[in-house]
Amino acid sequence: MATNRERWQEAFDSSKLRDTPYETMSGIPLDPVYGPDDGEFPGQYPYTRGPYASMYRSKLWTMRMFAGFGTADDTNWRFKEIIKSGGTGLSTAFDMPTLLGIDSDDPMALGEVGRCGVAVDTLADMADLYRDIDLGEITTSMTINSPAAVIFAMFVAQAEQAGIARERLGGTLQNDILKEYQAQKEFVFPPRQSMRLVRDTIAFTAAEMPRWHSISISGYHIREAGSTAAEELAFTLANGFAYVELAKEAGLAVDSFAPRLSFFFNAHIDFFEEIAKYRAARRIWARWLKERYGAENERSMQLRFHTQTAGVSLTAQQPEVNIVRTAIEALAGVLGGTQSLHTNSMDEALALPTEKAARIALRTQQVIAHETNVAHVADPLGGSDYVEALTDEMERRAEALFAELDEMGDGSMLEGAIRGIEENWFQGKIADSAFELERKLNKGERITVGVNGFTDGNDDDQLELLKITNEDEQRQRKRLDVVRQDRDSDAVAAALARVKTEAADPEVNLMPALIDAVKTYATLGEIMHALEDEFGRHVEVPTI
Repeated sequence: MATNRERWQEAFDSSKLRDTPYETMSGIPLDPVYGPDDGEFPGQYPYTRGPYASMYRSKLWTMRMFAGFGTADDTNWRFKEIIKSGGTGLSTAFDMPTLLGIDSDDPMALGEVGRCGVAVDTLADMADLYRDIDLGEITTSMTINSPAAVIFAMFVAQAEQAGIARERLGGTLQNDILKEYQAQKEFVFPPRQSMRLVRDTIAFTAAEMPRWHSISISGYHIREAGSTAAEELAFTLANGFAYVELAKEAGLAVDSFAPRLSFFFNAHIDFFEEIAKYRAARRIWARWLKERYGAENERSMQLRFHTQTAGVSLTAQQPEVNIVRTAIEALAGVLGGTQSLHTNSMDEALALPTEKAARIALRTQQVIAHETNVAHVADPLGGSDYVEALTDEMERRAEALFAELDEMGDGSMLEGAIRGIEENWFQGKIADSAFELERKLNKGERITVGVNGFTDGNDDDQLELLKITNEDEQRQRKRLDVVRQDRDSDAVAAALARVKTEAADPEVNLMPALIDAVKTYATLGEIMHALEDEFGRHVEVPTI
């Protein structure tokens, strides 16, 4: 009977490797993995040590830099600068009106257009956003949730207008609505109606877009809201299980969609805890998908994830120190086996990043990839007593939280997740953890450099910041006005009526109607209002 090492060697030998010397700077040869012959190896169930046998020897993680500001033209320019600087994937940040599904000329959008991301109102903006970028070659991520199905419809439509077929498009739609109610709060419709839209995107991409990840199940925002690492792990995976059950209830076989589910984790500052979190996440996901949900395809069990360094760890004081924080956090993501990575810029506690700050953030990844040699060996910290103990404890704590949700949902993680939102279970736990961390900071039990310790230098000259002006907002409003004047109003009205009619029938997949609607240049806000007429609007009951 073959040993684990022999099985791993066979898989490794079939991998296509990068052409680079795998040795230390002193010339010491490095094996691709270390460990006993009968131990676990990368690419082997339950994938604690990584989803692939060769890990970064075959392919470095995607350096997916998050960008978006002002108008679509502004962000298109930044995207091209990222690609020119060596970025290998794009990640789109949308402004607050877009995230909430309202148009730039809505009174509620005043003062927010283009401020925290790019403004997208119509298909015309989406076409400008990705103009002259080959979306058949470079993968794209879009950080959008409540209006995700509508924005995705615009993305598909503009790609087809550019001559790129759906099946060639590769990338990720965040589309994780559960964490919006739990942490980020950018919700529009009630949870159960929002889950219908998630279901429709999962089914649509499973049928028509084999390279597309229809949902990025996101712990990042849960952690940014104040959760512990263990809660981030547990809540993220619990949401993932809920989406699996949602798709299965819709009649999809688990292996038809699970390989295209991806995850998005925070890389926080507690270095070893973060690495243990990623290792535990892979192990738990593999076991649950196989044992509870009956997955047979290995790719269904292989948790793959994007990482972003912790925005909440950045400080406005001594912002250059944020480069140090980001480097440490990025290294944790790499040593934990991430598949793609975004590194925050040093000025993001103050404003959207400047071109220079974004370049430094990308160069941080490139130094890790090409100078440190850490990518030469898979799971280099695996086998450490410390890391293995932390991994086991992370798993134990997550399973305890799963048990609570399972009981809350009467054996359904989908129902448990929704009831947990409706009963403020998630929100309460995150709030308690955030309060406890703040208490420790206020008492000096934890030190943040420049905030409650080592404050010498706080009064130094600050950085030059990127400024979004009122003129930028007016440009976007004028752009929208021109689109409204040039479109066929009757076609828009008919498309919106179809969206409303089909939204009333839960058996219909809404994606074809949404794609047809955006092609008439119906606006994001108009389509969201049509859906709201049927779905209603969610109002959160505050946690007391």
